[in-house]
Amino acid sequence: MPPRKAPTARQQRLGTELRRMREQAGMSLVQASTLLGTDRTNISNAESGRHGVSGERVRAWASHYGCPDAAYVDALVAMTEERGKGWWEEYRDTLPATALDLAELEHHATAFRAVQIMHLPGLLQTEEYARAVFSHAVPALSPQILRRRLSHRMRRRDVLDRPQPPVCTYLIHEAALRLRFGSQGVQRAQLDHLLKESERDNITIKVIPFSVGGFPSAGSSPLYVSGVVRQLDTVHIDTPTGSAFLGGESRLTNYRSVLDHVEGLTLGPGQSRDFIRKMAAQA
Repeated sequence: MPPRKAPTARQQRLGTELRRMREQAGMSLVQASTLLGTDRTNISNAESGRHGVSGERVRAWASHYGCPDAAYVDALVAMTEERGKGWWEEYRDTLPATALDLAELEHHATAFRAVQIMHLPGLLQTEEYARAVFSHAVPALSPQILRRRLSHRMRRRDVLDRPQPPVCTYLIHEAALRLRFGSQGVQRAQLDHLLKESERDNITIKVIPFSVGGFPSAGSSPLYVSGVVRQLDTVHIDTPTGSAFLGGESRLTNYRSVLDHVEGLTLGPGQSRDFIRKMAAQA
């Protein structure tokens, strides 16, 4: 397959999993190339995401590497068969690649679990609240880019309306609920929207009150995204320069522990709704 100029995060993740599969088999690139009857550069390019790879080749490599997990191999093969471009590709010339990568990650997710410290979850934001958040960008966004970012954020919400939507658990700190973006009316409408969304069968909102004090990862807002198999889970972290997409069992295990710990500090769903309802009345 022809080389890619800029592989997406998902394409890079497929390559990473192919490399991990080879390494777990205890093979070097040279050993793998001898076994597979191909040049080691071809393997290296596939593992970096620079070159695409067919599903047939993934199955062949998995067989030669002795991978025993059929569900995992099937999931990797499915990643190679994603020929059509997703809706997010419409924004490639105007938005950062990481914004498109996040939309693609959400599209393929089975579940989300997130800690929100200063902002409310992107998928649960109203358009006016999102507009107010974007208004604080430095440097300021042009009207055209602002419209594109708003459009992109609103379209991301469509994953919640599909026939089998992801199961979402949002652990929202009191600071995010109190920090106002926009007018009082915008804040009140946003809190009312949170209450409405929390009534969906697939969405659970739990509040982290100020009274619990400190907790792990209090300085960041990790989003844990579950894939079709556990090996393809991903942690998304916003950074001052964009986004980071983290995989690997050690990192995933650590973030699951962080989220478990934080969730143990939250109010229950019913108490959280009462808390948000009270704040909305005061807004």
